Amino acid sequence: MLTPTSIALAQDSLAIGTGAVLGALARYKVGTTATEYLSKQKNSSLSKYQGWHTAGINILGSFTLGFISGTPTIYDNIIAKSGISQTPPSVAAPSTSVGLTPRMKLMSGVGFCGSFTTFSTYSVDIVNMFYKGEILRGITYAGVNNVGGVMAAWGGLVLARKIYNGVVKLK
Repeated sequence: MLTPTSIALAQDSLAIGTGAVLGALARYKVGTTATEYLSKQKNSSLSKYQGWHTAGINILGSFTLGFISGTPTIYDNIIAKSGISQTPPSVAAPSTSVGLTPRMKLMSGVGFCGSFTTFSTYSVDIVNMFYKGEILRGITYAGVNNVGGVMAAWGGLVLARKIYNGVVKLK
């Protein structure tokens, strides 16, 4: 028997899955495009960035997730009328029509960003650099990913708050 809870779970799963497919395809396309472009830059200063596309993807994904996190959450009357509550009982839902619904945040944050960024590939990239004896390159790569990712997430959050602060009262 379908219950409001099972319907909500199915809708959440579909949203996350859709976002994950789109994020994985975007990651693949960005990675192949960057690799193809940089491989043609043999005598350019850009050639030293060959293999660094994962860092760029992780930083862009961190910015995107920071922005999503800083975007106000919309709690629709339509959702409330359906009998399916996306608002946790302990959360007082602000009334706003600007932002993302909880399900949109699941799709874009958990689904898209979760598959667009990749810690596992980042880790393997570093191990491969170390294996090749490129210790300084591996340490630099790790630093760029970590510091760049945190700074990008902060920048995305701050930007979203600046954009939406005039529209919605944010803490």
